[in-house]
Amino acid sequence: MDFKSDIVGRYTRIVAIIALLLGLSDASRLLGVSSGSVSPLAELGTTGFVYLAIFALARLFAAVGLWIKASWGAVLLVGATAVELSLYLMGSPDVKMTAFGFAVRLVLLVSITLIFVLGLRLRRARD
Repeated sequence: MDFKSDIVGRYTRIVAIIALLLGLSDASRLLGVSSGSVSPLAELGTTGFVYLAIFALARLFAAVGLWIKASWGAVLLVGATAVELSLYLMGSPDVKMTAFGFAVRLVLLVSITLIFVLGLRLRRARD
């Protein structure tokens, strides 16, 4: 994927900021910032806690990868978001999210797909 293009580079940075904010939001849920006196481990369950930790870390690393314009960042973000959304849509009780969270993750998935398409189109236009 070619992130050297000015348009794709700016778009990628915007997606990286969104992924970073979502990853930080998930990390705050892991730390129990919004749950009050209830332990996040008790609230989410062991499996849900592990899933959220994996997705939060993957999203944070993907945001850094996208910011430095490395192709592995896009691949990591697509993989983590696709797995999380598929678990949620299959009805896994361990993956919990609000409608807004679902919409943000869906926008991230569509945005990264758009980055792949833009990269391919720009590469074909140069050839």
